[in-house]
Amino acid sequence: MSMKIDPDICTACGDCEVECPTVSISAKRGTYVINASSCDECVDEGEPRCVAVCPVDCITLAA
Repeated sequence: MSMKIDPDICTACGDCEVECPTVSISAKRGTYVINASSCDECVDEGEPRCVAVCPVDCITLAA
């Protein structure tokens, strides 16, 4: 699985992009997206880094 960003909530602050150890987050059309094929949910770190730094809680586990 991977994480996903809700584009309706994302403020495009960029905090998540710089925290991603797998470089899976990128800007796209005024918001951020997560590449599901490279996101590993920061499995070795307990909690995904992007979730920990997101100020608006727009990042969740992809279904």
